[in-house]
Amino acid sequence: MKNSLIIASLALALCLGGCKSAEEGPKVMAREVPERADDFVFENNLIAGRFYGKALEGNPTSPGIDIWVKMPGKLVADEWYAAAQTDSEYYHHDHGGKDCYKVSVSLGGGASAPYIDGTLRYPQTNYRASEVLEKTDTKVVFRLSYPEWEAAEGVKVSLEKTVTVTADSYFCKVDDCYTFSGSDSLTVAAGIYRHAALGTIVTEGCEPDGCYWIWEKASDQSIESEDGMLGVAVYVPGGSKAEITSDFEHGISTRTVASGETFSYYFGSCWSKANLKTDFAWGAEVKKLTASE
Repeated sequence: MKNSLIIASLALALCLGGCKSAEEGPKVMAREVPERADDFVFENNLIAGRFYGKALEGNPTSPGIDIWVKMPGKLVADEWYAAAQTDSEYYHHDHGGKDCYKVSVSLGGGASAPYIDGTLRYPQTNYRASEVLEKTDTKVVFRLSYPEWEAAEGVKVSLEKTVTVTADSYFCKVDDCYTFSGSDSLTVAAGIYRHAALGTIVTEGCEPDGCYWIWEKASDQSIESEDGMLGVAVYVPGGSKAEITSDFEHGISTRTVASGETFSYYFGSCWSKANLKTDFAWGAEVKKLTASE
């Protein structure tokens, strides 16, 4: 008993010098992950995800955002990547969340791409450079660069993607700057991939224009099956009424921009095993976003 009191007293004395609880620590993070195929990971206390880097080109080459589901609270990405150094499938198993989302060659959970003649024109590489522009305990801003590619005959495009991740939000803000030549304007689509092969997909209309959200099975993780559901959404303020692409694979909203003009939008996600457990709850969260912008 005496020893326990001494230990407790020492712990109290140490904390008087500036001990922080988990709630007081950082609630956001973002970094390049050279130890794992040049991923760029981002996270707050509710959501997490990643963009694909150079080392994954061809496996896949895709601008799509990969969603990682997680329980609310602590940051997990660094822990998962560290464990993956000895167990490459670590984050495909449930440790209070996991990677159970399939991106393939798509917009994934909320990327953008030029939309020309009814077709999404993806970058020909993954991101090739990154920079963290701002970082506090509750906000991180980073930029990803995609080098020039030919989006259509004679139309060459490059992309600087700036993403803002804030604590306590299911949504991230994106400011995409497309610089291009060979055309006076460029139609850009932000959207989400619809995993129709999984069966049940619930889609809902959303006001105002520019908003599209879905509720679907948590993708086709074959390493460890996942019976939860995902809510995924994209919102383009001032964008067109949301539509489904002709191949039925994406829900998108578009806006036409000049070269160097910012294309701004939001993407977000949730997991039914965490806080938002139904499509109704997810739809209400999406509508809160659109009402505030």
